[in-house]
Amino acid sequence: MRDRYPSASVVIPTHNRLRDLQRVVAAVEGQFVPGGRRLELIIVDDGSSDGTGDWLRRESGSGRLRALSQSNAGPAVARNRGAAAATGEVLLFLGDDTVPEPGWLLAHLEEHRLQGVRRHPLAVVGYTGFPTDHETPFLRFINEFGPQFGYLLIEDPRRLPFNFFYTSNVSIDRAEMVRLGGFREDFPAAAWEDIEFAYRATRDGLSIRYQPQARVIHHHRIHPRTFCRRQRTSGRSAAIFARLHPELANFLGVDRARALRPGQHLLRGLLALAVGLGERVPGVVPPQALQRFVDASYLQGLAGALQEM
Repeated sequence: MRDRYPSASVVIPTHNRLRDLQRVVAAVEGQFVPGGRRLELIIVDDGSSDGTGDWLRRESGSGRLRALSQSNAGPAVARNRGAAAATGEVLLFLGDDTVPEPGWLLAHLEEHRLQGVRRHPLAVVGYTGFPTDHETPFLRFINEFGPQFGYLLIEDPRRLPFNFFYTSNVSIDRAEMVRLGGFREDFPAAAWEDIEFAYRATRDGLSIRYQPQARVIHHHRIHPRTFCRRQRTSGRSAAIFARLHPELANFLGVDRARALRPGQHLLRGLLALAVGLGERVPGVVPPQALQRFVDASYLQGLAGALQEM
């Protein structure tokens, strides 16, 4: 067991969310840093046009944080740049709209400290929730049962499968990140690139644990129809994942996507009406219908991408 906490670097990719980012930065700076070390905070501006770059230059000039910038290339590239520049023993990844609660940093670092000198590297997944005044039946479903996160599906918090590696709130040994080459940068959007990394890493010995006390609040309004657009994007990225790892075709739903028939848009329309009713009358729409609703858009995106390959 380690007798000290590891040093830490927080990496946040950002794109056109200046006000959210400022709230995240303030919350990170308010964390207790064990051992009296300074917490390294690295922000990677992914081609923002809302004044983020100017604000970061001012703040980095004052020594408050380190700022990197790039043309818009996506969060995988941004995270890799931040990780390459980091000096901490542990990397912590946040979203630019996921605000840490008090005790977030300590909860992550305590898990790494307890792991000590080990044969197997460690990643720690924290809990990402929504503000209570934003919660709806649909949000609770996607957060707890898998379409976005799946916290209520966790069977053993000491041994998570690779698909629970959520970069909105995760920490990992920096040496492991460097050794495995980081996130693949050929995914066109923020979908599956983190899970693909975790798949490679767990096959190579990475252990993933869940620490619910490492909490962040996701300040992002999500509506069923906008989430469907996200699901179609996720489906398109899943086609890349399946090409890289064909042994995961069943897990990714490749056969289901190829089996889609004309007329599926009618089913999606009916499901959308049901979900809309469920937002107004909680409890009226069963989880199975919500799952079919989000799956329909995902499979549509996956089927389209498979046809183009």
